[in-house]
Amino acid sequence: MTTSSSTGNRFPAASLGIAMAIIGTVGAFATESKLDPVTIVFWRCVFGTLFLGAWCALRGYLRWHALSIAKLGLAALGGICMVLSWTAFFAGFSMTSIATTTIVYHIQPFFVVLIGAVILKERITLDQIMWMAAAFLGVVLASGLVLSPGPLTSTWAQGIVMSLGAALLYAIATILAKGLGDQRPELTALCQTITGCMMLAPFADFAQAVPAASWHWLIGIGVLHTGIAYVLIYSAYPRLSTPMIGVLTFIYPLVAILVDWAIYDHPLGWAQAIGMVLIATGTLAVRLGWRLPSRTAPASRARWQ
Repeated sequence: MTTSSSTGNRFPAASLGIAMAIIGTVGAFATESKLDPVTIVFWRCVFGTLFLGAWCALRGYLRWHALSIAKLGLAALGGICMVLSWTAFFAGFSMTSIATTTIVYHIQPFFVVLIGAVILKERITLDQIMWMAAAFLGVVLASGLVLSPGPLTSTWAQGIVMSLGAALLYAIATILAKGLGDQRPELTALCQTITGCMMLAPFADFAQAVPAASWHWLIGIGVLHTGIAYVLIYSAYPRLSTPMIGVLTFIYPLVAILVDWAIYDHPLGWAQAIGMVLIATGTLAVRLGWRLPSRTAPASRARWQ
């Protein structure tokens, strides 16, 4: 298991890019498992716990001095939000499409900013507000609720609500994770998956046997998308600049769009493509502190750092 860590240390950009490409396929894995979202997320947590538990044990992150009851409680609370986010996210796939759900889901960085401003009283600038407005316009276009070539169903609208709910819950989990300080992120993820196992066990559909063909998809979601991908991401983040992280993150939706088109014959419409561009631009602008054209500083003072 040292390979993933060493790769992230020596080639952090490649590590993050590979992780984003892996996560971009999660929609196909969830769809091909042919199970309900709650059951999928339950087994994601089971197999994710097995992988992350082994990883943390081998890396020495489970030693008593590395753990804090208060931090574990906060991580568990974040885990509840994360598990609900995953469930809503997977539900959105069957109600809309993999591409649409993934694009709308990527509005979550703006929810983090808004929660910080409203709840934590963090400063928010006029530039950030304008970039977020552009991104939310992108969500409207990407959702297919306007400028759609065909009639929309109530199920599609519900899927968009699910995707937005998943993004909001992920943002709350992100805010809660900030309170964990220097706790190892792999340990935080392990707490989240353990929480998911306990939380969803009463609701997972055990009455109906899981088809044999579904198991490798479920194991993949747990080991690949929750275990290996997270380890690659966490090993790469500390060694990459904010601009590089911002750019590489969008490999995730691009792969999801390609998968949805190539496998399920769901091409992206022109309105959705414009929406994706607006969301991507707004996200990068907020993360990198871009200023509006009329307020732009001289090139020598641009905030690419």
